[in-house]
Amino acid sequence: MTSLRITALGAALALAALTGTGPAHAEAPTAATAPTATAVPAFSDGQGLTLVPGATEVHSPTDFTLTVTTGQLSGKHRIRILLPAGYDADPGRRWPVTYFLHGGGGGVDDVAAAPALHADSMITVVPDGGLKGWYADWRMQNTAEGAANWETFHLTQVVPFIDANLRTLPDRAHRAVVGLSMGGYGSLHYAQARPDLFGQVAALSGGIDFGMWTIRATVLATELNLTGAWCAASSSSSSSGSGDCTGYGPYVDSDAIFGSPYPVFNADRVWKAVDPATPVNLAKLSGTGITLYTGNNDVIDANTEAASKTVKARLDQLGIPSRFVDYGNGSALAPSCNGGHNYGCWAPAFADYVPRLAAAFAAAG
Repeated sequence: MTSLRITALGAALALAALTGTGPAHAEAPTAATAPTATAVPAFSDGQGLTLVPGATEVHSPTDFTLTVTTGQLSGKHRIRILLPAGYDADPGRRWPVTYFLHGGGGGVDDVAAAPALHADSMITVVPDGGLKGWYADWRMQNTAEGAANWETFHLTQVVPFIDANLRTLPDRAHRAVVGLSMGGYGSLHYAQARPDLFGQVAALSGGIDFGMWTIRATVLATELNLTGAWCAASSSSSSSGSGDCTGYGPYVDSDAIFGSPYPVFNADRVWKAVDPATPVNLAKLSGTGITLYTGNNDVIDANTEAASKTVKARLDQLGIPSRFVDYGNGSALAPSCNGGHNYGCWAPAFADYVPRLAAAFAAAG
């Protein structure tokens, strides 16, 4: 067996595979600029979540951010919620829900960089996924991050919390999970882990093949907070070309999230168990609407393209329908897209996807 050797340098370079930094991190309105709103839906504690009093940020009557605490995670965490314009005007109507999972180094305000996600046909929920949470219940709970059960937080707390507090259509046919970069892994993994919850899934430039050493190295690089080499080497992490990197939080053990990444004596068993690209996991998506987007015009999306092609080929072999959009250098997608790992491509990809998703929700009745 060939040993998988992931050095710190290799991890730093492979951070190219998927961390989703960029202009992406659209800032929330400040107190001086935020629109004034007097009425947002009232939320109650429950499902293991406790609202932080006085911490709700109101960007507009249909765009607000809650702050909660939970025993599953250390600290306070934000949940941004985008309501359709007609939510208040039609109090008898229930709505489908889309969960958007942000990329590594990002946060809930990244959704502002993809305006199509604030749609009048659905509710969009953007839960905090951590700078390097990887949408996982971490193997190690005693790191500098403290409690880190992201999957449990999202799937057993946030989803039922939203259904309890908003007028949702609480069934899989009217619930989607979508994500990009690190969140692309999260969306496909969540759809596989809980096919009872999600009837639609989309992964944009996703880290969706843990069989690729570059993607495993990316996770390692975020654990070790090795952003310096990548930030110095590239400006493609930002659609504006700024190359900004926010960092991935405190250093944690390289085995903290998924355990050892080395395929020796089955040490990497957790990686294999949660790998979205394995046929056994892909088979769980039978009956789920699946969409994959990627470019290929920088070192990051060259890797996400390879991962997406593997997933698409295996879905085809399993006879599971899916839609795969490889926009290459971006020229056919939008003038803003250079085929790289940035919102210049992801925003128009969502503009293409959201109407299709709305149609799928409508077809479900």
